[in-house]
Amino acid sequence: MAGLLHSLAHIEFNALNLALDAIWRFANMPKQYYEDWLTVAKEEAYHFSLIGEYLQVLGFSYGDFTAHNSLWEMVERTTDSVMARMALVTRTMEARGLDAVPMIRDRFKQIKDDRAVEILEIILRDEISHVRIGNHWFNFLCAQENIFPITAYRELARKYRAPVFKAPI
Repeated sequence: MAGLLHSLAHIEFNALNLALDAIWRFANMPKQYYEDWLTVAKEEAYHFSLIGEYLQVLGFSYGDFTAHNSLWEMVERTTDSVMARMALVTRTMEARGLDAVPMIRDRFKQIKDDRAVEILEIILRDEISHVRIGNHWFNFLCAQENIFPITAYRELARKYRAPVFKAPI
């Protein structure tokens, strides 16, 4: 279970960095865009600290386990397009986490790890708003370009080689 928590900490660490990268990398967006991503960064840092502190209680530290880097790989692929970033990192990679967190939370419920369940409830609540923010800015950009969001998403997913997920999405 510590390895699973470590994987979640790594995802939160990458999500913190992607929020800050979205602020730094993409110029000429409305002020609210930067405020939204600063809020996301603050919440991702909080999630990372919650998991990190709990790992310490369990006798582990961040860095004790290996972790995948698929979220950051998609961040790197979308460095040239704020629309691609909003579509594929927030609305795809992070949104997929919304499908996974309840199942992970339920595994911790089964073993009666109340602290892990509390942390995952906080993460789930906040991640819903993070995906909503990404969705808002994706739709904003599509409206600016007069592009239908579903068509834009499909084209961006193909162009940037987004992972294909099994249903439900």
